[in-house]
Amino acid sequence: MRNVELCSSHYALEEARSNLAEDEQKQRLTKLSEALTLYDAATQQPPRDIHLPAKDAPIFLDALEAHATHLLTGDIRHFGPYLGKRIAGITVMLPGEYLKRRKA
Repeated sequence: MRNVELCSSHYALEEARSNLAEDEQKQRLTKLSEALTLYDAATQQPPRDIHLPAKDAPIFLDALEAHATHLLTGDIRHFGPYLGKRIAGITVMLPGEYLKRRKA
């Protein structure tokens, strides 16, 4: 995609890796992550208008640190209330929804 920088964080990458059972999956994740710019959150608190469990707050903080315009997540359980909303300049979206809007 033009004008898109894919980024993530070491934290999110390790969380994803811990959810994979097979070595082949982990190797594929490592290969895919080579194209990412990785960020780590500065020590800060999430904005007042977002309430996330302690294990998910770093994901949002990493997006803030990256100056991201969008946070793409499949975590409907914790990020669901924020889907489609713009918080601190970041729009939270499902990956598929983002791709549909980019094509439109």
